[in-house]
Amino acid sequence: MFFGLTPYKQKHLHGHQRDALSQFARNFLGDDFQALFENRNNCSRSFRVDMWETDDKYVLEADLPGINKEDISLRYENNYLTISAKRNAMQKVKDEKSYVRRERSFRQCQRSFYVDNIHNDKIDAKFNDGVLSVTLLKLNKSKEKQGNIPIH
Repeated sequence: MFFGLTPYKQKHLHGHQRDALSQFARNFLGDDFQALFENRNNCSRSFRVDMWETDDKYVLEADLPGINKEDISLRYENNYLTISAKRNAMQKVKDEKSYVRRERSFRQCQRSFYVDNIHNDKIDAKFNDGVLSVTLLKLNKSKEKQGNIPIH
């Protein structure tokens, strides 16, 4: 229960009622209201990350469209690589405008990834066309390949 409200299951509503309720919720509560409860971190919805490894390094690529390089922070502490990013569209407004709807505003998010066995003094990061690419060199190059374990 949230704010004393009990959710009503939408499966009991018919077509136009369900659409009207969804539209009301989006207009009144905002598009991100439901996402807040689906994922408390909400950052996974803000930017996507791909990470892979080779024999000698890990590579992480994060999509950060609309973010300036100066507004990105990258830290490595206690085996965690943390990416923080912020966007403030409000600073870019210099003249008075008559907005009908304003959805772009201050937004900040952060994601952390556990990565060990790396040279913490040789982390390389590049930001180009909205993509942050981080290369982390491994301390010990593993010669053993990981794979499927047979089940007997």
